[in-house]
Amino acid sequence: MKQLLKQLFSSYTYLTRLILPVLVIMMMAISVFATPAFATGVYQIPNLTADTWVVDEGDVISRFNEGQISGAFKDLAKETGKEVRIVTVHRLDYGETPESFAKGLLTKWFPTPEEQANQILLVIDTVTNGATIISGDQVKSLLTDSIANSVTEGTLGAALRNGNKYNQGLLDVSDRLVAVLSGKPDPGPPEEKETIQVEGTFTKAEDTDKNKGNSTAWVVGLLIAATVIPMATYYIYQINQPSNQG
Repeated sequence: MKQLLKQLFSSYTYLTRLILPVLVIMMMAISVFATPAFATGVYQIPNLTADTWVVDEGDVISRFNEGQISGAFKDLAKETGKEVRIVTVHRLDYGETPESFAKGLLTKWFPTPEEQANQILLVIDTVTNGATIISGDQVKSLLTDSIANSVTEGTLGAALRNGNKYNQGLLDVSDRLVAVLSGKPDPGPPEEKETIQVEGTFTKAEDTDKNKGNSTAWVVGLLIAATVIPMATYYIYQINQPSNQG
């Protein structure tokens, strides 16, 4: 009986050593699959207040610069009635784009076309550095589609391609939008110095999907290995144990 108990305790200890690594790997897998839960949807953005000019969910703007940008937009609204807001997010929901997100958020904050008429919204996804500007009908005579595209690709893009300088880029965007919406000549994007890297630092959507697929494959492989290897090892351990004759 004593020998049997000793053997059972030994088996229990051995099984514990096998199961613990499996649990650790499973927790790692759960953390990988749970990552999309940190994505930002329109419903997670706070409701608009009178002093909301910058919503920095991506945490890329310093407090000082956020204050400067907010002050410039507030003054612009008082002088012209045109309101500009910047929203940064770290990760968008699956299938969402900066443009679709911006449209959804504009509708959330300003449900009717009349309310949207003098609104301008710039959205930036800091994972891909994708950005878009959408605006109401009363703004388009000054902020044309061509200028809006130049603001995101030229003004903001120049700063992001030069080391992800969000603060500098958004300050430049603020200055340019204020000038254009005030009826002043468009200063245009900053002049970029020629560099060896011509494709910029923007992350391609296909690269993001590829990395996500690779991560999933690794996790599945680890889970299979963590399940099969301990079972096979324990089976070998059992058949090599001397028979217990009591």
